[in-house]
Amino acid sequence: VQLQASGGGLVQAGGSLRLSCAASGRTFSRYIMGWFRQAPGKEREFVAAINWSGRSTYYADSVKGRFTISRDNAKNTVYLQMNSLKPEDTAVYYCAASNSMGIVIVTTAYDYWGQGTQVTVSS
Repeated sequence: VQLQASGGGLVQAGGSLRLSCAASGRTFSRYIMGWFRQAPGKEREFVAAINWSGRSTYYADSVKGRFTISRDNAKNTVYLQMNSLKPEDTAVYYCAASNSMGIVIVTTAYDYWGQGTQVTVSS
């Protein structure tokens, strides 16, 4: 599967952005989908994940209550709605797909990665 992330940009603290990740292929609904981010000089970190049906989600503590992951299997797309953004949310955001049976939060469990989209939050 090929993944294409979009929707990043520059936003002031407290603002919102919605990231999208479009996937190619007819088997999108089989994959666990995740969002990760990587800030300069830091390791890539888990942000959120969603199971195949969309009924199960999991979030990093740092974004819980502010970010919402969702998916539309008919459109082969996963979303990340980001509200109440903070300067520390600044990073390149990546979407990823995993063949795992359940939600996973480590980078090594994901098989396919998108190219990343830059999110910059100004104070």
